Amino acid sequence: MRFTFLQGLLYFINFTTTVLLVYDLGFLQEHPYEVWVDVGYLVLTLISLFLTILRNQTEIEPKFKDHTALWLLSILLIPCATAALRDVVPSLGPYVLHVEQIYLVLVFIYLIYAFSRATRLLYSGSINAMLLFAGSFAILILLGSFLLTLPLATVGDISYIDALFTSTSAVSVTGLAVMDTGSDFTLFGQSVILGLIQFGGLGILTFTSFFTYFFQSGGSFREGMYIRDMISSDTLGNVFQLAARIVSFTLAVELIGACLIFWSIQPYASDIGLGEQLFFSLFHAISGFCNAGFSTLHNSLYEGAWRFNYNFHWIIALLLITGGLGFNIVFNYYVYVKTFFLKLVARIWHKTPFVMPVRLITLNARIVLVTTAILIGAGTVIFFITEYQNTLAEHSTLWGKFTTAFFLSVTPRTAGFNTVDVAALALPTIMITLLFMWIGASPASTGGGVKTSTFALATLNVVAIARGKRRIEIASRQVSSLAVNRAFAILSLSLVVLGLSIFFVSIFEPHLGLLKVAFECFSAYGTVGLSLGITSDLSAPSKIVLILTMFTGRIGAINILVGMLRQVNTEYYHYPKENILIN
Repeated sequence: MRFTFLQGLLYFINFTTTVLLVYDLGFLQEHPYEVWVDVGYLVLTLISLFLTILRNQTEIEPKFKDHTALWLLSILLIPCATAALRDVVPSLGPYVLHVEQIYLVLVFIYLIYAFSRATRLLYSGSINAMLLFAGSFAILILLGSFLLTLPLATVGDISYIDALFTSTSAVSVTGLAVMDTGSDFTLFGQSVILGLIQFGGLGILTFTSFFTYFFQSGGSFREGMYIRDMISSDTLGNVFQLAARIVSFTLAVELIGACLIFWSIQPYASDIGLGEQLFFSLFHAISGFCNAGFSTLHNSLYEGAWRFNYNFHWIIALLLITGGLGFNIVFNYYVYVKTFFLKLVARIWHKTPFVMPVRLITLNARIVLVTTAILIGAGTVIFFITEYQNTLAEHSTLWGKFTTAFFLSVTPRTAGFNTVDVAALALPTIMITLLFMWIGASPASTGGGVKTSTFALATLNVVAIARGKRRIEIASRQVSSLAVNRAFAILSLSLVVLGLSIFFVSIFEPHLGLLKVAFECFSAYGTVGLSLGITSDLSAPSKIVLILTMFTGRIGAINILVGMLRQVNTEYYHYPKENILIN
């Protein structure tokens, strides 16, 4: 993509519009300033529209004309002009629709689109894909921390380290909180956190690919390679379509989840308005699917009577599982089920022989689903037994105890919601929770941890060695040695990061004890968000350690090393082999 003068001028205008939007949303303004802000939106939109038309006519090839920007800017002109006209001529106020919220949303959508185009410039350079991936998260975290320090984002004052911690926790979909999301942040602040969760759960580059697929003229081969690495795709041919499907699927599931949550909370939300109920439903649907664990309730789902709203708990649990499985796994099983029913209908309708779909489900999908099912099933049984006379005692029905035990087995694997008092858990439960937080969710999902497939391969490799086999064989398939080596590298690096994190936090917080510190660090690395109640009491150095731990857990230590050390070369030689004595 060639960078031109008009393109640079457009980016400057978009940057100015962003500054104006931040000022409009984050600062209190007197009436005269509101007039100039609204007029500023109108003037900037007219300039952007003129420059886009000029650029389309003079600089861009016909097949690359930016018709989407023209369409968005033209729509944006209507509410901008309406608001500016009302402010300039106050007497027209009763006759003009109150449209600030409408055009602020449209400005935000346009800026996201403009940002996605700007991001594509990075693809044209020779930047390592993993560094680009990690850099996009770092930029999002810094941007979020700045927005959370704005006056209208919080009820009271907030230090920058707390804003940075909250932003990192949201972008890394962790859920650890040093401030109460529901009471310490305003609606604007909660909306910023929600946006960080959404972009952090899927990644900025996935959204960029979404706009590339739907609104632009396709992407280059280099872009396709970058996106393939971001979304863990096996092929290069349809990566933009797959990225668009990921975003569309995410938004659809979150919308369905929000509707179900809205239905489930009616008996418990009679004292709040309709708008607050809708925002509550949307917030928890996005936070649930992205495995973020943020809640506007003071004690998460353990708040008051909400701990007994089992329908709400099941909806959140299903969102957590769906988001934690990974998009490739969900799409793989969707294709299998779709093919199965099409063949079944063909047999009934056309009397054709029924043939079961063969090899549609990949080995990776089988390993992930089986491992996830075993972890959830075993966790439910273990927690039901260990907590029956403890945290489950307040639930009078067997259904309530089972629901709480099931939720307790789902949430440690990167979710962060809690329906029990985590600090009151029995020691055996805490130990299993540490294991689950370390394992985490599945690859290419919204969750963190070392991932289920990594843990499964390591376990299967131990079994294979014990049986005297030199390779892992599953369902007439052999697992590549590269995957096994990568799994053990991830496990080793995770233990190094956890060890360093626990070591430094223990130095800064010697009075907390090893168990609480270890639990906090495991929760940060696994991007879980569960805590034994010490997060808000941590010192600034400890918060910085956890910020780095959350960032590393979200990006992946192995990905960071690959980004820094990877060299594109081919080795055409082999040294002589020599055995190393082990055990």
